[in-house]
Amino acid sequence: MAKKDYYEILGVSKTANEREIKRAYKRLAMKYHPDRNQEKNAETLFKQTKEAYEVLSDNKKRAAYDQYGHAAFEQSQTSNNTDFSDIFGDVFGDIFGGNRRNRASRGADLQYNIELSLEETVRGTTREIRIPTLEECNICKGSGANPGSSPHICSTCHGQGQVQMRQGFFTVQQTCPRCHGRGEVINYPCHKCRGNGKVEKNKTLSVRIPAGVNTGDRIRLIGKGELGENRSQSGDLYVQIQIKEHPIFKRESNNLYCEVPINFSMAALGGEIEVPTLNGRVKLKIPPETQTAKLFRMRGKGIQSMRGGKLGDLLCRVIIETPVNLNEKQKYLLKELNTTFNGPFGEKNSPRSKSFFDGVKKFFDDLTH
Repeated sequence: MAKKDYYEILGVSKTANEREIKRAYKRLAMKYHPDRNQEKNAETLFKQTKEAYEVLSDNKKRAAYDQYGHAAFEQSQTSNNTDFSDIFGDVFGDIFGGNRRNRASRGADLQYNIELSLEETVRGTTREIRIPTLEECNICKGSGANPGSSPHICSTCHGQGQVQMRQGFFTVQQTCPRCHGRGEVINYPCHKCRGNGKVEKNKTLSVRIPAGVNTGDRIRLIGKGELGENRSQSGDLYVQIQIKEHPIFKRESNNLYCEVPINFSMAALGGEIEVPTLNGRVKLKIPPETQTAKLFRMRGKGIQSMRGGKLGDLLCRVIIETPVNLNEKQKYLLKELNTTFNGPFGEKNSPRSKSFFDGVKKFFDDLTH
């Protein structure tokens, strides 16, 4: 079943600004929150609203969604365990206020740069990547304390994670200098992770690259980034796409460009040549009197966009080659041909040369006047 459009879920237009998106989310979150709404589908609607807001409230995620739709996040897995109190702390904190002590911080996002061939990006592929990351320590189970011991409440902030300092008429709240915001102190740190609760580890992930991606595109894998503090939500992993230089084709958007060399006889008399495409060779007709750098467009021979729609085109630029390694007969024939042109100024056979040299003559005549 196709996923519902995020803008439609929030009931806003695609040009809605940040304030309109946040206002719509607040209204719907209040309406569908399970503590307020006991209808069977309320929690599902609440999660859909949260998912839409998380994408549309983030400029980078919103840009990816506008360009690629749900395909930009199709590999992502969203946790079914929604922390409703955490959501309301984020969005409604400015209305309801509230104490945010012991709030665990989300894990950091990671980025992995991957280089793909043009063929892989056109057809799609699956790659295994190996990334260094931090994972929960298997000795202390993420607590940071040695087995048999446990963290205790910080005596400085009394478990709040923050302390208040009075400066004149003002009271300033800042992170507790002893527990660094955790609200707890570890007297006997775990010998493996040294109290961090996390250890460095390499992990291998299988990443599906959809057909049509381009340089600069990013694939987001939710929850595959760095582990969060105190078992909170992990960060995301962004796989950044870079396409290798191709020996034949150059890509621009969904179009492909290539240069095709032809000899000057074919350029003058016309003919037919074979040119490469992503699906094999095709015939290209060269009309008589073709000039160098002439661009021929072959429609539908380019790349399919990741969001579907019309195929791109293949644009072939012909380059006329000067012959080399001539034998005596070829040189003789060329000399005979050249005499029929009446020199380099032959207007009939070389119209561009005639106009060029006429312009040069006028330029120098103007300098002497």
